[in-house]
Amino acid sequence: MSDGAAMGIGQIDYDGLIPNNVGLAEDQRVRKALETWHPGYIDWWKSMGPEGFQGSSVYLRTAVGVGAEGWAKFGFVRMPEYRWGILLAPKVEGRTIPFGAHKGQPAWQDVPGEYRAMLRRLLVIQGDTEPASVEQQRHLGATAPSLYDMRNLFQVNVEEGRHLWAMVYLLQKYFGRDGREEAEELLRRRSGDQDSPRMLGAFNERTPDWLSFFMFTFFTDRDGKMQLAALAQSGFDPLSRTCRFMLTEEAHHMFVGETGVARVIQRTAEAMNEAGIDDPYDIERIRRLGVIDLPTIQKKANLHFSLTLDLFGNEISTNAANAFNAGLKGRYREDKLTDDHQLTASTYPVLRLRDGAIIKDEVPALSALNMRLRDDYVEDTMLGIGRWNRVLERAGIDFRMTLPHVAFNRRIGEFSAVHTDTAGAVLSAEAWIRQQMAMLPSDDDNQFIASLMQPSWQPGRYAGWIAPPRHGIDNMPGDFEYVRIEN
Repeated sequence: MSDGAAMGIGQIDYDGLIPNNVGLAEDQRVRKALETWHPGYIDWWKSMGPEGFQGSSVYLRTAVGVGAEGWAKFGFVRMPEYRWGILLAPKVEGRTIPFGAHKGQPAWQDVPGEYRAMLRRLLVIQGDTEPASVEQQRHLGATAPSLYDMRNLFQVNVEEGRHLWAMVYLLQKYFGRDGREEAEELLRRRSGDQDSPRMLGAFNERTPDWLSFFMFTFFTDRDGKMQLAALAQSGFDPLSRTCRFMLTEEAHHMFVGETGVARVIQRTAEAMNEAGIDDPYDIERIRRLGVIDLPTIQKKANLHFSLTLDLFGNEISTNAANAFNAGLKGRYREDKLTDDHQLTASTYPVLRLRDGAIIKDEVPALSALNMRLRDDYVEDTMLGIGRWNRVLERAGIDFRMTLPHVAFNRRIGEFSAVHTDTAGAVLSAEAWIRQQMAMLPSDDDNQFIASLMQPSWQPGRYAGWIAPPRHGIDNMPGDFEYVRIEN
């Protein structure tokens, strides 16, 4: 069996320890390596996965195919017994490398030797983000505002775990001993650990409350979407196929974030209208209603947007140029673009800091690939912001959510050396100190949000600071018991 051909298109073999559609039954070397890695993964999940709910039965979806229709089934499962598998999208016969110096050549089925180190680095960085977010969110179940939200948290967590399996398979299959060592390191690092942190800064930040979780899944998982979409264009076909299916699962994670924040906004608007409060900046009165005021929601958005922008790296990047030229990582929706897909004579506008001012500079397009992907991200994010604002419009509340300027609160890239306000005006250090609490969550803001984080675990009940969803998962009724909690 190769690439799942003997199982039929899109079908998954569930007979072995590791569900897969890549023919593990006949690939003894890789199967043994993965089965050896499996106990360490389960130990990691039990120690660093959702705390206090390992024995609970959760209504989760599990992939049963990789086709466009009917790819998942729902059912109750204890999370340590979830069937994490290795799933690749169907192979496209005759696929060619769509960009870079090798454009038009047959897509690689094995790792090209000259790009081995570069490709391994891409896999490790992507793989490291997956367990990191599980670790960041492991305490949230205890304060879940509903069983619906608890279930969504756990769905995101188990699928991030599956995405880790996806990267580990590629490392074990194509990189031998080096890949096995990298797979062990992915289980050794810990989010926020002083001695062995995760590789990217945003994945070492705390996720202390549910508003932070919703912001994370809206903003940071959207970065994941952009990165996966760029890797899905890869000339290394197994990576392309892996990321194409991961994108199918990633869509739910952003749904959780976007609708989660929208429901927080909706409940705040409802409470304001019920209390006859017109001014969204009447913060103390609004907070006494037991909801999160809109300016604080905006400040949380400012924080998570700026942290996520740092994940795109430096605006000018030789590494990104090399990965593109090698045919390993393309642009967002590369296959929909109409240029020459090689960019050797093209330019792209990049925001730069010059003499204390932010200017737009035309630079070689190959060097500006991080900037272009970030621009695509901002455009995609704005669509979600617009949907949040329609909630406010319908409620008649005179407030609109916005995105801060891309220079705001940056730690990496062109703007890491300066402070700006949310409109992009450069600030002195003194002005930043005076103004930052109006733009980023303060200790008081965080303490207030924390005070609201009380569990609501009765079926069909929701905490007072968040509105119920419009529809249940898998069309289940409003009082469905999504999580059967067992202590």
